[in-house]
Amino acid sequence: MSNNPFNIPTQLLQLISAEQAHHYKIVPIDNENGTIKFKTDALQIDELQLELQILLGKNIELTIDTSENIQSYLSLNYRKGKKGSEISKLQFSDDFLLNIINEAKSLGSSDIHFEIFEEKCRVRFRIDGKLIERYIIQSHEYPTYVNRIKILSQLDISEKRLPQDGRINIKNEQDEFDIRVSVLPTLYGEKVVLRLLAKDTSSIDLDNLGFTVTELKRYKESIRNPNGIILISGPTGSGKTTTLYATLKLLNNDDTNILTIEDPIEYTLEGINQVQLKENIGLDFASTLRTFLRQDPDIIMVGEIRDVETANMAIRAALTGHLVLSTIHTNSAWATISRLIDMGIPPFLIASTLNVSVAQRLVRKLCNDCKQKEKLSLDLLPENILLKDDLEFHYKAVGCENCFHSGYSGRKAIYEIIPITKELTLQIKNNALEIDAYLEDKKIETLKTNALKLVQLGETSIDEVYSLLTN
Repeated sequence: MSNNPFNIPTQLLQLISAEQAHHYKIVPIDNENGTIKFKTDALQIDELQLELQILLGKNIELTIDTSENIQSYLSLNYRKGKKGSEISKLQFSDDFLLNIINEAKSLGSSDIHFEIFEEKCRVRFRIDGKLIERYIIQSHEYPTYVNRIKILSQLDISEKRLPQDGRINIKNEQDEFDIRVSVLPTLYGEKVVLRLLAKDTSSIDLDNLGFTVTELKRYKESIRNPNGIILISGPTGSGKTTTLYATLKLLNNDDTNILTIEDPIEYTLEGINQVQLKENIGLDFASTLRTFLRQDPDIIMVGEIRDVETANMAIRAALTGHLVLSTIHTNSAWATISRLIDMGIPPFLIASTLNVSVAQRLVRKLCNDCKQKEKLSLDLLPENILLKDDLEFHYKAVGCENCFHSGYSGRKAIYEIIPITKELTLQIKNNALEIDAYLEDKKIETLKTNALKLVQLGETSIDEVYSLLTN
């Protein structure tokens, strides 16, 4: 995107909001000696110049460009809020920090990064898994924003040597959401990451997450067991927590006692008792699990199995008649078994408690308005990949105004679901962990085969799933 002739540097981009750019059909091209120069396709140029001078409090120079070029500038640089809403409709007054937060929220961003370097400070948004630079901040102003964030999240503004974690609640007429705050000391100052956490769970549903019909049936059968462990694996940001919440929503009934220990609590669920992890005071996964067992639970959700103590407690809970849901960091559903064994969990305990092992990833979907069909060259694919179906063509990302010139629009989850059958139970007990033939015989789709299917269907690109195809 940096080589695109319509790309605008961040320093100029932030001079006006997205709504102002689209409303007035203007794009900034220069800012020197107190004068901002814009391109426009407006006919009433004198009236527009006067209005912008009043609005921005600066001298304004306008240059005429074609409507096609102006539209290209706007679509590339000034992304509109999701569902067609203008960003500024969610903004607070003139508060720059809160405007940044609300702009990120309206764009569907999951994280906001405030970063300081030797010569510049910047703000980046993570949208659809990728970071996009949105603002440049003056170095002398940067500590002010860091301190403001610390005050809002009730952190110590005098502590600049140690990491700190906090939480902010944002509430306005349109929305209410929480923000997890992480402050990290770096070479030139403190880096701050804000994770935007939605409270609304109305759109979270197992049927809409990306399971195939067969996968959904297998998964629902596994979670209907009154006891045992459900494990979901994948890297950070792969949608594991969303799958867990969708599962809890399905299992949440008036006659069921559900307890969760999370870090952080990303969604609030009515009727479920949720506990926020606080390791600094000893409220960790393992100790909380011990207390949970004295709270007469039916279902327990543990945010993540990080160590052998938590794993042992989860297995103990499953053995005593509870259904336990959790996440773990592994590359595949079957690798979860190896990970637990490496932790020191006896194979016979894993075999007797694990109901289903799930692996998942989030894959960016190609923009339907601009994706381009091409003849497939096998050089684009990893070596030794077996194509069972004839794959003559594939689609590549191009970029247009509807996808912010990224070539992608939205993301889709893909899954690998392995129910632990009697046959697999015997293999786990015997520590026989090669099951490729079994997966093929039972027609269980792996992450690789599901990724390849998306390529064949034209829903994603080879570049997007290349790392999955090499596993």
